[in-house]
Amino acid sequence: MCVSTAPAEFSGTILYGGRCHHPRHGLIQVVGYQNTAVNLADGPNAMLLHVPARGAMSPDNFIKVGRTSDILDRMVDAVRPKSRGPQGIDWMGAAAGAASHEVKVFEHDIYTVLLATDPTFIPHALHRVAPNKRPYLNPALMEFYADFYADHTVMVCCFDNAEARRAKPLLIWYEPTDPDRLVLPALDCHTGEPPDLDARVTTDHWVIFGTDDAPEGWGSPVRYPGFMRHGLRDFLPRTVVGTSFHGLSLRNGDFAITHDALLNADLARIDRLQPTR
Repeated sequence: MCVSTAPAEFSGTILYGGRCHHPRHGLIQVVGYQNTAVNLADGPNAMLLHVPARGAMSPDNFIKVGRTSDILDRMVDAVRPKSRGPQGIDWMGAAAGAASHEVKVFEHDIYTVLLATDPTFIPHALHRVAPNKRPYLNPALMEFYADFYADHTVMVCCFDNAEARRAKPLLIWYEPTDPDRLVLPALDCHTGEPPDLDARVTTDHWVIFGTDDAPEGWGSPVRYPGFMRHGLRDFLPRTVVGTSFHGLSLRNGDFAITHDALLNADLARIDRLQPTR
């Protein structure tokens, strides 16, 4: 359900992708990610995520959820009764500049996050991570991301929990390189080695989408708590559509859908997207 820097198990993954007209940032996309992680390594571990962001990102792109740590669960609850599963989905897929060599390091929930547009620079910043969370980074893994996701921002989310723990969701906004397609990071490899793009992987995902441009009557309403901060609410959809991918053997890659298909709530047009050099 994601890529890790050492052996790990991830389950119960929820992925959210939204297109949003934010009052301050303008047209943006939002990615939400949450799972249960079990670290199987002897020492620290980390998971890697990538987003097709235009320009450099910073800690300000990570949205604080505060007490509303069940945001993505609420989205799943909204679509669960109407989910039809992924039958008939087109898996043909399609192909998806480093603006700065700076690596940003900061804390977010249980994670210490390293953020960079050029992942080959991330190992040079590991000394800024506390020893109990400092993983070994396979140079071949960093080169893989540099080769296949050169137009993305890469995040290394370091953790040291030896037992399964439900972390708060990662909720990240960014200016997309392609505003008319939403892409959710779902590349899979839990060994610390570069992912095998020819492999078939077993899925355990809920995939949820939202858009501010949805027509009246579109999707299922999400019931947010009354105490939610307005600053958080500005990044979230009123209604969502989504489906589950549990126990399916799919080719390795990300999930993607065009905004036009999303407006039509045509989840059969979700693609399994693979990177190209």
